[in-house]
Amino acid sequence: MKVYNITDYGAVSNGEICTEAIQRAIDICEFGGTVYVPKGNFITGALFLKSNMTLYADKGARLMGSGNIDDFPVMEYSFEGREQLCYASLINTDSAPHENIVIDGEGVIDANGVELFTAEMKENHGKRGRAVCIRNTKNLKIKNVTIRQSPSWCLHLIYCKDVFIENIEVHTKYDENGEKYEHIFNGDGIDVDSCKNVKIVGSIIASQDDCIAIKSGRDVEGRRTGIASEDIIIENCSFKSGFGIAIGSEMSGGVKNVFVRNCDFQDTHSIGSIKAVRGRGSYIKNIHYENCSLINRNTEISDTKWFRGAIYVDGFYGYDEFNPELKEKISEETPEVDGIYFKNISVDTVAGNAVYLCGLPEKPFKNIYLENVKARGKYGMVTKNIDNLQLINVDVKSKVN
Repeated sequence: MKVYNITDYGAVSNGEICTEAIQRAIDICEFGGTVYVPKGNFITGALFLKSNMTLYADKGARLMGSGNIDDFPVMEYSFEGREQLCYASLINTDSAPHENIVIDGEGVIDANGVELFTAEMKENHGKRGRAVCIRNTKNLKIKNVTIRQSPSWCLHLIYCKDVFIENIEVHTKYDENGEKYEHIFNGDGIDVDSCKNVKIVGSIIASQDDCIAIKSGRDVEGRRTGIASEDIIIENCSFKSGFGIAIGSEMSGGVKNVFVRNCDFQDTHSIGSIKAVRGRGSYIKNIHYENCSLINRNTEISDTKWFRGAIYVDGFYGYDEFNPELKEKISEETPEVDGIYFKNISVDTVAGNAVYLCGLPEKPFKNIYLENVKARGKYGMVTKNIDNLQLINVDVKSKVN
């Protein structure tokens, strides 16, 4: 396999913008070749990968976003469940079908998100970009790299199939040294968006928002596109901040067969959340959290419309006010939740409810199972509008008398 060292094409680590040189190496990379980023800090705008290539960032290498909004063109992407104009990400694919892409190495992909966030919000020609946004790709591998400081979501996968992510680090709230990124909000770690057959293993995520979010489109557009997120495994991962592993709230293409196993959550506000609200329609089915523990000492957020508890299933996510007894007419906009499992779970949190389960009165959420769950929260357990709730060896206590 041929190696294309970006410095051979004019990339320099002296503070100059290297976008053209790096993109040139990508564009001429032959089938199965590797674009190699050596040790050094290489400043670049948006880069676009192609099929049958590897982007390899060596130890000590950093691809750094330029911070100049002009280096990130406004294009159409799917974001927050809708096709809309967005600023390009640091690492991208275009919307054409792709296959056999690898991102590897011990280097860093740093989107310079604090600077870009301010510029993109001020200009407001599109939604904020991501650090890495890979679209419509079959057989994608991302290994060993650190991805950090995105203007919004950090790693966003859209319409991908057969994805393997291993031993990566994602930092959207703090850098590796604990310094906080200022201003950024909605900074998810990894978003799996209408993707099939995804495996995420052995990784570390310190997020400003959802650590991992499983999504599949929003409302009418999401139902019309109809591409589910399904067959997803997340195991042996560590989460250092944020909101755990979330399903939704954009889930109008459907989500099914998600397995979260053997994961550790430290100072995250939740282990798992299921967010299926009126308007979305479609379904969330067969979701498993197993052999997971959470210890949270973070009091920045307690009980809000965006966060109800350490284990929560919520049909009113984002509602300022709601009446859990007031029924609405069932339609294609009414979501279905069926088969949510929490097994061998330990929770100790200072914020919110230990367990919060609230379905819709017109279509109660079905078949929710808690087995071998020990949960301590600021508040205890809330359950409403659940059809067939099974509690086996469940011990939930409130820290507030």
